[in-house]
Amino acid sequence: MSKIDLSLSNLNDLFPDDFTQEQIAKAKTVFLKELSLLAHKFYGGKIQTLPKAGVYGFNWFNVWYTPGVSKISTTIRDDNMASFDVSNRGNMVGVVSDSTRVLGDGDVTPPGGLGVMEGKAYLMKYLAGIDAVPLCVNSYNKDGEHDPEKIIDFVKMLEPSFGAINLEDISQPNCYKVLDTLREECDIPVWHDDAQGTGAVTVAGLINALRIVDKDISKVRIVLYGAGASNATIARLVLQAGADPENVILFDSKGALHKDREDIKADKRFYRKWELCEQTNPKKINDIDEAMKGADVFIALSKPGPNTVKPEWIRAMGTKPIVFACANPVPEIYPYAAKEAGAYITATGRGDFPNQVNNSLGFPGILKGALLVRARGVTDKMAVTASYSMANYAEKKGIHPDYIMPKMDETDMFAYEAADVAMQAVKEGVARVESDWDTIYDRTLQEIGNTRQTIDMMMEKGFINPPDDSILDEALKKAIDAVK
Repeated sequence: MSKIDLSLSNLNDLFPDDFTQEQIAKAKTVFLKELSLLAHKFYGGKIQTLPKAGVYGFNWFNVWYTPGVSKISTTIRDDNMASFDVSNRGNMVGVVSDSTRVLGDGDVTPPGGLGVMEGKAYLMKYLAGIDAVPLCVNSYNKDGEHDPEKIIDFVKMLEPSFGAINLEDISQPNCYKVLDTLREECDIPVWHDDAQGTGAVTVAGLINALRIVDKDISKVRIVLYGAGASNATIARLVLQAGADPENVILFDSKGALHKDREDIKADKRFYRKWELCEQTNPKKINDIDEAMKGADVFIALSKPGPNTVKPEWIRAMGTKPIVFACANPVPEIYPYAAKEAGAYITATGRGDFPNQVNNSLGFPGILKGALLVRARGVTDKMAVTASYSMANYAEKKGIHPDYIMPKMDETDMFAYEAADVAMQAVKEGVARVESDWDTIYDRTLQEIGNTRQTIDMMMEKGFINPPDDSILDEALKKAIDAVK
């Protein structure tokens, strides 16, 4: 076995030679989880607050605080929009969650979501130069139930402090009411990343996958396995991107969605699912085996696998089938198993397999574009614009079955995406300020560069120290022992 490289670039070389592909995949999952816990304990979390203005002497606190700051208060009082110019509001995102649907772990209690929300904030800063604050909310009412109205009221109260709100890991059906209400009633972008973000990135991957196999989105048959907020929104954006509703079938735990699903119709909280019941699957196909016969595309966002999706389903698909298995942290079927079953292109939500279809490629650039033109919201058209932005960026690089999406280390992609989204916001009339593509691109790239240089400097100067080798070794040992 090789020594662990601090970059974690040699993960596949760390495990015993007699490990199968499935054992390596399982061991990597355990390793990353164990390392995550140890590294978070080592650092005490992963984000902090640092000033952006200088202190040139203690008299400057008379400027940054009292009495000078009174002028800032009265300026904003007289024109609330000035808050975007004289505070950090225009680059500040609140990451709000009630922690009821965190990754594949479900309800982890309100503070249980902090690791994910801090991670969201970290990615926003590193990938797009956005400042963000993790805000995990206790949404329980007096009856011990999670109340969407509590989240709605909380976000409304937060609105004066933020340029945008990123909703995260809110379980259905509450997520629908929370998002739709806040999109309507707030004057800043409120976006549910598990829904719109995952949808935008998945559609981007689908666009390029279809380009590779030379199939038209309007003619392909698409089966979506799982009908939660993510897949429901993917379906909505897929339709906006040109898919034929008659060729789209969604499955939830009780079967396929169609007009005879009285259980969904009767529960008004699931109105988004009922809309899809009315739009898709007019033939009322209710059996997954039947739905998969000749299907071109299979998109799974259901429960973590690796045995959730059956190889025989993939074998029944049409020519050059496209399989996205995007449950986190473990895909519904591992890519190697999907390819053994006949999949031509595979994708997962993980970065340690080819074709990461993960919302981390979407939300930093999308929110940056919205912030820089002070958008009032993120529309579905802006999300689809982001899909084509990501897809077109990768296509220019040269797409192939193992590269249908940009990678996180392709820094300029986020600036490219931000500029495209900003221009769509201007086009739709939801932007408060006018700008042009080059200005948004250049500013985003500059702010990303400033962030990266600051972090590099902090690591070089010892303000951020690398984790001890013992931490990596301990995580590796636990991973190997767990799989042996």
